[in-house]
Amino acid sequence: MLTVFLGLTGALTYGAADFFGGLASRRSSTLLTTAGVALVGLVGLLVTSIFVPATSTASAWLLGGASGLAGALGIGLLYGSLAIGPMSILSPTTAFLSALVPVSIGLWQGESGGGTFFFALGLALLAIIFVGFVPEDGAVRPRPVGLVMAVASGTLIGLTIVLLDATPGDSGLIPLVANRVVSTTALALAVGVVLIVRWRKALVPRLPGVTELRSAWGMIVAAGLLDVLANVVVLYGLRVGSLTVMAVLVALYPAGTIALAGLWLKERVATIQWVGLVLALLASALLAL
Repeated sequence: MLTVFLGLTGALTYGAADFFGGLASRRSSTLLTTAGVALVGLVGLLVTSIFVPATSTASAWLLGGASGLAGALGIGLLYGSLAIGPMSILSPTTAFLSALVPVSIGLWQGESGGGTFFFALGLALLAIIFVGFVPEDGAVRPRPVGLVMAVASGTLIGLTIVLLDATPGDSGLIPLVANRVVSTTALALAVGVVLIVRWRKALVPRLPGVTELRSAWGMIVAAGLLDVLANVVVLYGLRVGSLTVMAVLVALYPAGTIALAGLWLKERVATIQWVGLVLALLASALLAL
């Protein structure tokens, strides 16, 4: 029951963080927003970790850092694949694989249950596809490069949660700090590369969205703090519960974004997404049993 509660809380909080990050990206640039959210998250984790007892070991830092690298690469590939499109196919593909990879590893490690457990997992995986579905008019078949990027993205994002699950139980928030240090460094390097490219092309050596960043800062802070909360909840859930259950529930994070977009921006929720939300609730109830 606790694992299901933590998994759903983590998913909804991740979704809320993505929602505020998306709003900030509308006012500034995606790259600057992502870097700002990562920086706020790093500061938040550093402050929070002071109050959480932890034993520092090489495995905690290495596994946490590896999860940060996998996550940064996975998100980068996700954005790249969505830019190629079609989103209606590539987005749910990534979400499905991000759950399937840790579920497969969890089952391989011996995590299992009765028939109801596997039925609930199947419903949850189906819900992930439906909830993450982004309807597009006249969607076409994905190009091979986009599909490969989506598959790689989902695999790497799934490995992120596997690596966090493998960290020592007494390491506190050290794995998350290592994760964020690596991912923030990767984003800083990406910003540097963009600036160098713009300079070499004789463009104005300024990132687009810098002027507008001030008006988006409140949303960036909200996204960063929500991301910290989600990471802490998920890490704790992995330590007290099942990797398999946590993986499928956390992959339902688009539900949080969809809910806020509907309530805040009055965006229409597609019928297939409503079906996915209902399946997610049913799967969660079955897993709680």
